Amino acid sequence: MSKRGRVLVAMSGGVDSSVAAVMLHEQGYEVIGLTMKTWDYASAGGSSKETGCCSLDSINDARALAVAYGFPHYILDIRDEFSGFVIDNFVEEYIAGRTPNPCVLCNTHIKWEALLKRANHLDCEFIATGHYANIRLQDSGRYVVSKGKDENKDQSYVLWGVSQENLARTRFPLGTYSKPEIRQMANDMGQRELANKSESYEICFVPNNDYRSFLRHRVEDLDERVGAGNFVLSDGSIVGKHEGYPYYTIGQRKGLGIALGRPVFVIKIIPETNTVVLGDEIELQKSFAVVKNINLIKYESFDAPFEAVTKVRYKDAGMLSTIEQDGTSMKVEFHHAVKGIAPGQSAVFYEGDDLLGGGFLA
Repeated sequence: MSKRGRVLVAMSGGVDSSVAAVMLHEQGYEVIGLTMKTWDYASAGGSSKETGCCSLDSINDARALAVAYGFPHYILDIRDEFSGFVIDNFVEEYIAGRTPNPCVLCNTHIKWEALLKRANHLDCEFIATGHYANIRLQDSGRYVVSKGKDENKDQSYVLWGVSQENLARTRFPLGTYSKPEIRQMANDMGQRELANKSESYEICFVPNNDYRSFLRHRVEDLDERVGAGNFVLSDGSIVGKHEGYPYYTIGQRKGLGIALGRPVFVIKIIPETNTVVLGDEIELQKSFAVVKNINLIKYESFDAPFEAVTKVRYKDAGMLSTIEQDGTSMKVEFHHAVKGIAPGQSAVFYEGDDLLGGGFLA
């Protein structure tokens, strides 16, 4: 056992997790690499050629790097758990007329739990990932996640669901680096192909980022169950027909297949009547939101209204707001109206760069 301890590193085969593993190795940790197989591209309705973090090429790249640096590497098949939790929830949320947030569920309930379970079997004190975020222990005894140095790559938004118990054993080696710096490190390691690997911003299990085809593949009789419905305006007037409410999301403008002589957006989805409500952009503006199933990170609870910045999307800049805890929910009063609050998406609260916690928009 090294002086720094033994760490299990989640290795996708990409540049971030690969450099994270090498960094920890060079810092004196006893590194064990683990690549998680979460899905099959073909079984998700795509072609037989896999791409991304679960492809055979990516697994082989992770293993080759581990061999080159002399540390063990394992593959963990968690396709059943991933399908039964993340993918089933993804489908259920769209059927319920909401917009799911699969990366949060995957991080919280699948990857972290799978990593820690295997870490325990391998006598690893810590786990590590290639997320661009930071973590520290406060005097209060609580672990705090904060934004990564690279604002364009900061991934703290998808980490709000990780428990204190799990954060205590987590390391984020990349938090104080920018993406260009990490690519340069890979180049300096002689890993030029790795350094130039492209990134995917799609949902990993949705082929070609076409969630409509994915839903049809996953729920074979979806079109028969739902069928066409009405596009209506906020006053209830019918202005056209749509293909079925699960195929639309709050804020959507393109692909509606309707011409009203002005830009219109999806402002509400009513699954009970298979209705999609359209409106002008200003009708997407909201000043209040309720966030459910909250997980708090920096503080154990909020006994009084608290001023925070709330982000309602991953790439959202955030809006100053007043948050007030009500049990496992949070009431959010935005100081200025925000656009496109979509039920099912995450709302994440910040104090400066520190992650206060988050939950799902009701």
